[in-house]
Amino acid sequence: MLRPLIAAATYRRAVFLLLGAVLALPYTVGLGFVVQAVVTDPDHWPSNLPVDLAAAALALVPPFLGGTRELEIAATRALLHVDLPEPVRGRRLERETRLRSALWFGLHLCAGVAIGVLALIVVPFGMLALAGGEALGTAFSWWWLPAGPVILAGALYAVAGLGTLAATMAPVLLGPSTAEQERHLADRERRLAERNRLARELHDAVGHALTAMTLQAGAARAVFDTDPAFARTALAAIEEAGRSAAGELDTVLGILRDEAAGRETAPTLAALDRLLHEHVTAEIDEAGTMDLPPRVSREAYRIVQESLTNAARHGAGPVTLRIRQDGDLMIEVTNPRAATPSGRPGGGHGIAGMRDRVRLLGGTLEAGPDGAVWRVVARLPGSPG
Repeated sequence: MLRPLIAAATYRRAVFLLLGAVLALPYTVGLGFVVQAVVTDPDHWPSNLPVDLAAAALALVPPFLGGTRELEIAATRALLHVDLPEPVRGRRLERETRLRSALWFGLHLCAGVAIGVLALIVVPFGMLALAGGEALGTAFSWWWLPAGPVILAGALYAVAGLGTLAATMAPVLLGPSTAEQERHLADRERRLAERNRLARELHDAVGHALTAMTLQAGAARAVFDTDPAFARTALAAIEEAGRSAAGELDTVLGILRDEAAGRETAPTLAALDRLLHEHVTAEIDEAGTMDLPPRVSREAYRIVQESLTNAARHGAGPVTLRIRQDGDLMIEVTNPRAATPSGRPGGGHGIAGMRDRVRLLGGTLEAGPDGAVWRVVARLPGSPG
């Protein structure tokens, strides 16, 4: 029961409510002048009604301004400790947001006036009565003596209650609208999708290059003394793979730094020869003339790249790659399964990444063992929606 009387939050909320009284001061003064004019001059309104209406219209403007909303949000965050999002500047406020902000502003002013009258008039008047009962009346002084502490406690409880109510209502009246929340969620989803896409690009590009370089280095080391020509070929493949991976890594990092707007992070099927050069055991059975959108061609390249990487890491023997287009693009990669997979142990994210790529294009993917071989079959729409 005594906690609201000594809690620091109560006095912060009192400052917030008194800020409403300060903001209400111009309205109070203006209303006082109008009331005084009407009382002293009964014929005031017929002749001055347009002026009063214009002043009232001007008084209604501040609650609907974006700057007023920003001021209220800043005060609410600092004094009520309510976690409100920063207002987005440069974007026109929606009608619903303006109406909610105006309602909050009006309630803030009303609560501020009530607390201001209680804190700045009733309580000080009672204190003066205690200090100088003769000047204000002995009867009042004796009335205030027992009632004073109760009124002070009541004032603090009122501040605590109104402050708690304000903290509860602030997210409703000052928070983002439904449309703004939907935009925020859409932006967050877009950022997550972009982050996942870049993660897939890094995994496929750099992971593929590292696997190829590791295998080529191991082969070169094994035959370095007996077959120098093959070792030199393997070293050249390592150099090419490293150069390609460095270029793709630079592109992805440039996008992360917003320095590569419009640049693509993956090659297309037009660069398939370079990819197959690193997998010299691959065989190609390609039929038809491919006419693909750039996005489909890029994703198809990555699917082939990841399939060949998995084949080199976990398979044994030659890899067969078949690509054909008959409306949809069909990709099939098969390789013998190794009894003891080479490369690093454990699973990765390659197949999951391929499934994500295919799903985003509206296609299908099948990947798994088929007897003694491992088979990957992907179908990509020729014209994705």
